[in-house]
Amino acid sequence: MSSTLTHPDGPPPGRLASLLSGVCRGFERLAIVMLLLTTFLVVLQVVARNVWQVGLPWADELARYGGLGIVYLAIPLLLLNGGHIAVDIVSSRLKGRAGRVLAVVNEILILAFCGLFLHGSYLFLLKAGKFATPALRMPNLLFYLPVVLGMLLFTLVAALRLVRAIRPAADHDQQETPS
Repeated sequence: MSSTLTHPDGPPPGRLASLLSGVCRGFERLAIVMLLLTTFLVVLQVVARNVWQVGLPWADELARYGGLGIVYLAIPLLLLNGGHIAVDIVSSRLKGRAGRVLAVVNEILILAFCGLFLHGSYLFLLKAGKFATPALRMPNLLFYLPVVLGMLLFTLVAALRLVRAIRPAADHDQQETPS
């Protein structure tokens, strides 16, 4: 679709996809920084324990925080680019309308998972958000922020994928309808 065309239901999917892609890439860069930080902290802990015989609980806590960021800040980009793990034994063999219906159902299931995950996170943070981490005294709301941000962006990407899965069927139906 060219950028000069507009879809009657709103902006062309290219603009939204481009915006989401930029945000996802920013999250990816942040996840890379967290990976480097986590790697440094793990090496620091090994050296501290084996050379200086001292534990660094704050480093362990930051490494766990980095692990959350690595996973949850990177998954939206994977979903956007179709780089996530997928079992496509059935979907790769289905063509035409059956394939489109299965694609839409898959995207609805992903979006439902996002909703359940975010709702569960909300319920969890209602209780855990009142506390702080033991070593750094970091509020749990901040500690779990990468999870929430990553899943919110993941949900937006899942919604975009659902629209893309539905649109070809709508476009196809419009082409078949005589004017």
